[in-house]
Amino acid sequence: QVQLVESGGGLVQPGGSLRLSCAASGRIFSINVMGWYRQAPGKERELVATITNGDSTNYADSIKGRFTISRDKAKNTVDLQMNSLKPEDTAVYFCNVADPYGTYWGQGTQVTVST
Repeated sequence: QVQLVESGGGLVQPGGSLRLSCAASGRIFSINVMGWYRQAPGKERELVATITNGDSTNYADSIKGRFTISRDKAKNTVDLQMNSLKPEDTAVYFCNVADPYGTYWGQGTQVTVST
């Protein structure tokens, strides 16, 4: 099992920035992909960004150029730097990791972009 704890959500004005962080614990030696997903009210959960053990990244088109995913293998953390935030970025953001045995989710952290 892998346990995930997220932090860093909150309320921000349009154009602002937030940084989300996710710390993994437990069976971390088998993790091969870490990432972030989000779910807005009334919508399905969607991919935001992922990063592999080899530091290959994948981003949703809607956030390319504004968000950056990074991973600290020594600390077993994955961060999401979010810049130029828009109201449509409002959602609950979930950390996700995958290993050969399954996928694991954090509890989610709310990000609200509003005036």
